[in-house]
Amino acid sequence: MPKMFEAAKPTSWAKLGLYVLALCAVYYSALGLMIAVDWPREDFNYCYLIPLIVLYLIWEKRDRLAASGSGVSWWGMLPICLGLILFWIGEFGGELFSLYISLWLVIVGLVLLHFGWEKLKAVWFAMAMMLGMFPIPNIITVRLTFGLKLISSQIGVGLLQLYGMSAFREGNVIDLGFTQLQVVEACSGLRYLMPLLILSLLLAYWNKAHIWKRIFLVLSSVPIAIFVNSFRIAATGILYSFWGASVAEGFFHGFSGWLIFMLTIPVLLVEMWVLQWIPPRRQVGDGKWIREEKATMDDERDRGEPNSESKTQRTFSFFQPVFIIPIALLAMTLVVSKTVDFREKIPIKKPLATLPMTIGGWTGKRQQLEQEFIDQLHFTDYAMIDYVNTDKRTVNFYTAYYESQKTGEATHSPETCLPGNGWIFRDAGATDIPVGSGKSMRINRAFIEKTGAKELTYYWFAQRGRVLTNLYQVKLYSFWDALTKHRTDGALVRLITPVYERENMVDAEARLQGFTKEIVPVLKEYIPE
Repeated sequence: MPKMFEAAKPTSWAKLGLYVLALCAVYYSALGLMIAVDWPREDFNYCYLIPLIVLYLIWEKRDRLAASGSGVSWWGMLPICLGLILFWIGEFGGELFSLYISLWLVIVGLVLLHFGWEKLKAVWFAMAMMLGMFPIPNIITVRLTFGLKLISSQIGVGLLQLYGMSAFREGNVIDLGFTQLQVVEACSGLRYLMPLLILSLLLAYWNKAHIWKRIFLVLSSVPIAIFVNSFRIAATGILYSFWGASVAEGFFHGFSGWLIFMLTIPVLLVEMWVLQWIPPRRQVGDGKWIREEKATMDDERDRGEPNSESKTQRTFSFFQPVFIIPIALLAMTLVVSKTVDFREKIPIKKPLATLPMTIGGWTGKRQQLEQEFIDQLHFTDYAMIDYVNTDKRTVNFYTAYYESQKTGEATHSPETCLPGNGWIFRDAGATDIPVGSGKSMRINRAFIEKTGAKELTYYWFAQRGRVLTNLYQVKLYSFWDALTKHRTDGALVRLITPVYERENMVDAEARLQGFTKEIVPVLKEYIPE
């Protein structure tokens, strides 16, 4: 048994257990959503393996950890305090990723506080790899995968044409003549990119090569992910002509993705083999860094062995400030977050079901969301209405109101939801539009398209008297208003109009601006300010 475990006393394990219980209690909601909601998603099911990888990376360093002495470093309180600040930002703002980073900072801070810099340096890669188990926010993944999706489509079409098939691409749709393939979010490349990136990081870490070779190996995972996805798209198109739609859905679709991903592992190994022949060349066990690491371990053993036992006892003894202060901070955070209500539930002024079906020259017909979307969005009230003007042109109006926003139950941005249904955002950004009486309002505007359909959308966040366009603004104002007003209520407003045949964007813009002028004063009668 390694010395680091032999030296551990019952009090050490008891306090480790208390830390685990405290962290699980404080971050219960975030961990629950991460494990029960995010990890089962196909894009993030690789996260199940990350805790095992982290444990192995720590176990791998057991000899170095045993050789280096433990010592208290009060610098560990800095990441702990930063982590707890992020906790409150994430808790009040309903931002799940802030809670993830908060948990990570607290764990890193506890390691540094109790074990010191030497042991933290020994396990720095394991600590960094821990970040891989936290799913990236949708607003980032959408922007990240948008370019990958288009590049994959372009290369996929090129491969199909090289094979001899007639293939043309329009946006994210590949026309094969006899059918159309749509490169949806599930095939955007992220499903391959993140596991490949993690795999390349591990290989670069274990590969005792020059630093530039390691960096090259990691960066190469991005083009490999793009090409792998392109190859899968082309293979799907070719097999579609033989076996039909079954190759693009169900078990075969998922299995083919897994199989192609497994084939990328030999690609990375071959790349490592090629890189070792490029100067500077080194043999394993003969490099300067190997000698330096061995010398460092010997030096740590010489310095740490004589008094490592006393340092361990001093670090882990009960009723010492090094334990009492962080556990007290965690306990206070838990008690305050569970007992003090920072969010009053502010009811809507009038039910959205009473929104008028006639507004100006527009006549509406109420629509219903499917129950699965209602269950996912967790809003308090909503309305979705198709308004038609005298020219038979349509504007789809949607608003969702939240009495109180919190983790897992907060406003969603169309910028993350619509791409999940295959819509491509173009010319997206904030702009000012007139709303009458010489006034203007800043809203988000985007031109979206899917399978040949083109639409123009406006959307904004009505948050306690403010009109916001940025989801991060929503989170920060929710944090501030929870502290100062005990309010986190708010609404999302989204308008969409088709760009009809034989009309240009100017016509759609004028139609949407005209409807916005009509609906804004009506909404003031419903959404609290």
